[in-house]
Amino acid sequence: MCRNIKRLRHPDHPPTDAELHDAALQFVRKISGFHAPSKVNEAAFNAAVRDVAAAGRVLFRSLHIRGPADATA
Repeated sequence: MCRNIKRLRHPDHPPTDAELHDAALQFVRKISGFHAPSKVNEAAFNAAVRDVAAAGRVLFRSLHIRGPADATA
């Protein structure tokens, strides 16, 4: 599954909220082992997705990119 996570750094714009959410959802699914949480775990699962997406936003706002996007890949 981790092979399918796509790079979110674009040369001309930051990742969208939808891209960050989708990546965060995939990450939380992977590490939790749940594709869809039970009702009792739903709040914790959704909070984790929000927190991971927020961390991604902070990361992209903090990065200083030099040169084309593929230069550091």
